[in-house]
Amino acid sequence: MKGRTIVLDHLEGREAAALIEDGVLQDLLIASDAPSPGTVYRAIADRPIKGQGGMFLKTPDGSAFLRQVKGMAPGQNVLVQVTGYAEPGKAIPVTQKLLFKSRFAIVTPDAPGLNISRSIREETERDRLLEIAHETAGDTEVGLILRSSCEGASSEDIAQDIDAMILLAEAVTSDGGSEMEVLAQGDGPHLLAWRDWVAPAEVVTQSGSFETHGVLDALDDGLGDAVPLDGGGYLFVEPTRALVAVDVNTGRDTSLASGIKANLAAAAALPRALRLRGLGGQIVLDLAPMPKKDRRSFETVLRQAFKRDDVETALVGWTPLGHYELQRKRARMPVGEVIG
Repeated sequence: MKGRTIVLDHLEGREAAALIEDGVLQDLLIASDAPSPGTVYRAIADRPIKGQGGMFLKTPDGSAFLRQVKGMAPGQNVLVQVTGYAEPGKAIPVTQKLLFKSRFAIVTPDAPGLNISRSIREETERDRLLEIAHETAGDTEVGLILRSSCEGASSEDIAQDIDAMILLAEAVTSDGGSEMEVLAQGDGPHLLAWRDWVAPAEVVTQSGSFETHGVLDALDDGLGDAVPLDGGGYLFVEPTRALVAVDVNTGRDTSLASGIKANLAAAAALPRALRLRGLGGQIVLDLAPMPKKDRRSFETVLRQAFKRDDVETALVGWTPLGHYELQRKRARMPVGEVIG
């Protein structure tokens, strides 16, 4: 099955979205019971953590943790936004830097200015988008970033998107309440798919589409511990309480180059494996044996693979034991914790 398909359906009663490219499941979004990233609270400062320079906050969804607080006193109300999912037993991570993100626009109330995505390089197109930005948001005090998805989009659609995000940002930031409250909900899987999967695709919305389009079968095949690699090797992904352990196995290949071949294939496959499982946090790679001179080639392939991934991931580097470490934003709930 060639081409790109976005399937919007439900999985075990939860809203879900799947991205399929050339018959291969590339991404999966599933709603969880935890507050979604992007949710905005009017929170109440609770107690400071001096050693960490942060503050615990009270929200309608439980305790939240805000880093780098200054001049904030217990009992004070503050606007914060959820930045990711908390580890089990920990507070919701939040920030005071609010972002209101849609398909074409990102509104930044605390960072004024009009900006165009750097990936749009054609000067005529940049001029067109800058004109739209000035006409729509030139008289406001909020900041605006036009995303790469604006390239080639209709001026009317872009302007409507900008207007909607500015209205939402102004409504939230001008709120004068004093009790803790949810002021804006983060986007669910269907909205996230519309917002972030912007390349041309067939969109399927009929109930039961996960079964008819092979998503359920792909989940059964793709979410096990072992991920088959090109060349016959395997990638084993095993989340633990402290970190995500990834083991690379060469399989039946016993040639001298088997280690570097398996490691390069693992580097290319790792972003998809983590996306589909919704995994983040500390990730440790136990690679197949290879000479140190091949490390640069591995790093190059790994860097290129994560460059195309939409979840922020820091490539930390090598440990004295020869493991490779990454730090990945907890932008999603682990699929294994959401569905059975």
